[in-house]
Amino acid sequence: MAGCGGGRKGGLLLSPLTFRGVFFFSSPSPSGEGLGVGLCLTDSRALLDFPTPTPPLKGRGLRKKKRILLSGYIRYTHSMSDLPRAYAEHLARDRRRSPHTVRAYEATAVRLCGFLQTHWGEAIDQAVLARVTTADLRAFLAARRGEGIGNASAARELSAVRGFLDHVTGAGTTPRLKGPRVAKGVPRPISPAEAVALAEDVSEDPDEPWIGARDFAVLLLLYGAGLRVAEALGLTGAALPLGATLVVTGKRDKTRIVPLLPQVRAAIEAYVALCPYGTARDAELFRGAKGGPLSPRMVRRAVQRARVRLQLPDRTTPHALRHSFATHLLGRGADLRALQELLGHASLSSTQIYTQVDAAHLLDVYRNAHPRA
Repeated sequence: MAGCGGGRKGGLLLSPLTFRGVFFFSSPSPSGEGLGVGLCLTDSRALLDFPTPTPPLKGRGLRKKKRILLSGYIRYTHSMSDLPRAYAEHLARDRRRSPHTVRAYEATAVRLCGFLQTHWGEAIDQAVLARVTTADLRAFLAARRGEGIGNASAARELSAVRGFLDHVTGAGTTPRLKGPRVAKGVPRPISPAEAVALAEDVSEDPDEPWIGARDFAVLLLLYGAGLRVAEALGLTGAALPLGATLVVTGKRDKTRIVPLLPQVRAAIEAYVALCPYGTARDAELFRGAKGGPLSPRMVRRAVQRARVRLQLPDRTTPHALRHSFATHLLGRGADLRALQELLGHASLSSTQIYTQVDAAHLLDVYRNAHPRA
């Protein structure tokens, strides 16, 4: 590959930008076979060198954690790669979508542009995207199906494609295509005894007492206040001192107030007293072992280890504690609207799914107890 300075290599102008890394992709070229070399840039644009007559690689030696995997004979251009980036900025700035959603939708937009460029054999820009038909979208989803995605992933992919095309070409201009049917799953809560046993087991696992107190406090927040994992880990020292309620920032930066049970408050205060890193108002409340923000991955791993030790079902995850919070409150007569506020759901339909859980539980009790069931 040529140097990082400006210049031409294989027909593409390489700008003197800061590189994130180098990636490779093997694909059939017009001459039969070839190796493509690309540069991943800090502004999320990708420039690909033209394929060279080199035996294709299969990914050996590619140790970059965030490498880009491409298929087909694709050449990225500035105009094409700027469209997904602009869409991602729109989602984050105007729609206030979560970072995970922004990242996933941008990746879908990049895949669509790459597919259409290979499919049509021409550079992709706004005018070209305006020509997308239902058949093109169907071909894109068929290609994604060939890569092994299921109905839920295909439906999300189609939703992202619709949003991207509406953003680029104007709302209402995207071809209509019915998405695949996705079976709506019912949340699978665990019992109150299992939730408490899980939190206690997780707290006894670490060697450091403050880490055990931290994990216990996080899990009690999930079960005792119905918080999402990201909401619990997003709390800062500004939440202290604790009172009878807690202000939580949820999806799309919406805030809500949730009651704080005495047991949950005591668990958080015990952790704060043991934490060696202090509780600055602008710093995360829950810290990792080295003082940085606690990762959701570490919470999931701790729950997974405890689940194995306690021989709990696979559905026992950190998010299952939130499901359990909602299901147990509803089973004890909680109002559906009040539960919607506690959970931070934008739509009541998201909360109504817990009524199905409660009905299913009553049906199980009936079948097990009724002599003629």
